[in-house]
Amino acid sequence: MKIKETGLVLFLENYEDNVHFYTEKLGLTIREKKEGLTKLDFGGSYLMVENNGVSNTSEKNRSQNPTVIRIEVEDIDEAVGELKHREVQVEILKFNWGTIGVIIDPEGNRIELKNYA
Repeated sequence: MKIKETGLVLFLENYEDNVHFYTEKLGLTIREKKEGLTKLDFGGSYLMVENNGVSNTSEKNRSQNPTVIRIEVEDIDEAVGELKHREVQVEILKFNWGTIGVIIDPEGNRIELKNYA
């Protein structure tokens, strides 16, 4: 099998609100947009957001969404500063293996920033 590209598909209930979140707040670039589907540039891959998902008012637990969207960044402090400037809430968690910045999207999906290692 020859893999052309990899990607992640995320189904969202409030599709347009989340397209705004992922583009304007997180800064992802739109590659392609169709009715109910937007493909975003995602660091050498893609994140496709589509309608017909289920939202939650707080962070989804693992039975509701067993995945985490991980974004590795070169400088976590710089990335967190940029996101806070865009009014994105980021919770910093420190572990013996490193530091992550936790973001919860408007539907309750967990996103983590991690230093590029």
